[in-house]
Amino acid sequence: MEYSQRPVWPKGKRCAAVITVNLNAELFWLQLDPECRNMPKTLSLGQYGMTRGADRILEVLEDKGIRATFFTPGWVAENYSRTVQKIQESGHEIAALGYHHEHMALLTVEEQEEAMKKSVAAIERVCGISPKGFRSPEGELTLDTLRIAKKCGMSYSSNLCDDDRPYFKELGDTRILEIPIHWVNYDLPYFAFNYHPAFPAGQGRIANYTGVLNNWKDEFAGCREYGLCYVLQLDPAFIGAPGRIGLLEELLDTMQSSDDVWFAAGEEIFRYYSSLCR
Repeated sequence: MEYSQRPVWPKGKRCAAVITVNLNAELFWLQLDPECRNMPKTLSLGQYGMTRGADRILEVLEDKGIRATFFTPGWVAENYSRTVQKIQESGHEIAALGYHHEHMALLTVEEQEEAMKKSVAAIERVCGISPKGFRSPEGELTLDTLRIAKKCGMSYSSNLCDDDRPYFKELGDTRILEIPIHWVNYDLPYFAFNYHPAFPAGQGRIANYTGVLNNWKDEFAGCREYGLCYVLQLDPAFIGAPGRIGLLEELLDTMQSSDDVWFAAGEEIFRYYSSLCR
């Protein structure tokens, strides 16, 4: 697809929107510093997303009639199985987010494959389905990571930042659909904060809520103007707080104020793009 070519979406829709949720739980903090396993206060920052935040997100999505994609580490599927099953029973897609929130680029090819297989097996045990989408945990990945994801049954990736439209990423003798993401549309960089281990490293302050909402609205307006694919990333520990869940509600109200947006889970994007190649 040429850069200037406007995507054609189903049923004459003007643009696409994919709402994604990263079920990081406490694994985000453990990846930041393994010593956090002995820091119950820090771990509780992530646990909050599973004990309270996820339910608030589900309520909003149900109210708006939107199906989302929940990227789930295998360890989270095993340790929060009832929450993950509830998400699936609510009609949402369960996709893969590594096993224990691994920094994939620091692993060998063999270690990456082992983690990916454990991730898939855990989701299969808990949910009874094989995940079709893959997102790498925070941190870099390699092209081998994407090849391994495809080898382990994943049909699409949502990791790279090189476009505003889904496209097939060539990986030598195979390819995978890429659904690009952008940091500006992710709640974690705005709202994650901790003293020790320090995050952000410079102890920057938590972002202004109205400013974040305006950023998300402006990004969506741009995607809609040019007919692109808007991908929102959420972590229940951050957007799921009582004072922040309203940001998601207002954003979705804005997005649904016109009837020309195709809301789709990642697997639906893959099926549509695959149909275009027949």
